Amino acid sequence: MENCPECGSRLAENAKFCHVCGRDLGKTTTTQEFSVSADDLTRKVGELFREGNVSKIIVKDEKGKQLLEIPVTAGVVGVLLAPWLAALGVVAAFATKCTLVVVRNSPPAPAQAASYRIASPGK
Repeated sequence: MENCPECGSRLAENAKFCHVCGRDLGKTTTTQEFSVSADDLTRKVGELFREGNVSKIIVKDEKGKQLLEIPVTAGVVGVLLAPWLAALGVVAAFATKCTLVVVRNSPPAPAQAASYRIASPGK
């Protein structure tokens, strides 16, 4: 039996969620940080939108204060993206250097393969 990576509780076999803390055991996330100039802010965010495995982008100023949090969903295009890009333009006007915190969905880790020993007939 496995334990929950979040709270350490014993998990039921083939559990998709932890019964104690509710952690989704099928999805994990990773976080990356990028330092970008205000001039490159909208270009970098546009690139991140197109990558597809990004679930959230957080924009922080030089002091680490969160200025904007952008939820990213698959298939966001055109009209839905425009308000976020406008908000980024305002942030870029006031900040000289920004930090982008990018939260990505990681595919679930492959299950460990069971090892089997095949016995020869008659032995």
